[in-house]
Amino acid sequence: MEEYKKIKAKGDPNIILRVYPGHFVTPNSHINYYVDMTDMKSRQSEAEGVAEAISKFYSSSTVIDTILCMDSVNVIGAYLAQKLTQAGNISMNAHKTIYILSPEISSTGQILFRENEKHMIKDKHVLVLLASATTGRTVSSSTNTVRYYGGEVVGVSAIFSAMEYVDGIPITHLFGPGDLNNYRSYPHSSCAMCEKKIPIDAICNSHGFSLV
Repeated sequence: MEEYKKIKAKGDPNIILRVYPGHFVTPNSHINYYVDMTDMKSRQSEAEGVAEAISKFYSSSTVIDTILCMDSVNVIGAYLAQKLTQAGNISMNAHKTIYILSPEISSTGQILFRENEKHMIKDKHVLVLLASATTGRTVSSSTNTVRYYGGEVVGVSAIFSAMEYVDGIPITHLFGPGDLNNYRSYPHSSCAMCEKKIPIDAICNSHGFSLV
């Protein structure tokens, strides 16, 4: 597998995406770049920088009660809540503060919330925050689950997104396919790299990758 490359965000050169070219298998697709966001999600300065950039997508008139954090982006979510509050975004919660929530995901991939968490979703204005959106399945699952539990989706944001919309919902993002050279995502059943007998480099998910 090749060494990673660094890509700077257009709006903020201090936000750097690390990408590995190769042949990678995710739970939903085969991709030719692994987008590594480990430091963005774990390092204080990078997480705060990403949150600052994402907060600019939302005007102070946007009501946000809960940030639903997918892909282990809780640190970014906490900073994002702080930035939105400082910018004057309104929360309808009793204490005028924003909930930061990560869902439980069952062994079958179903997103669910326990009884003690449901009040953070029901009748709340929810912003869905992801590390990446490549096939749209996680976005669809997340937004449908929010609605199932009685919440209203007011936005979807990702650090990297391969698409502009999912189910009619715009995805605000810091990086897109245009930032990567010839980015491709294929269904498991029809991967062009597999057809060309290109070996798989690694298996990956939201936690990272494992070489094969």
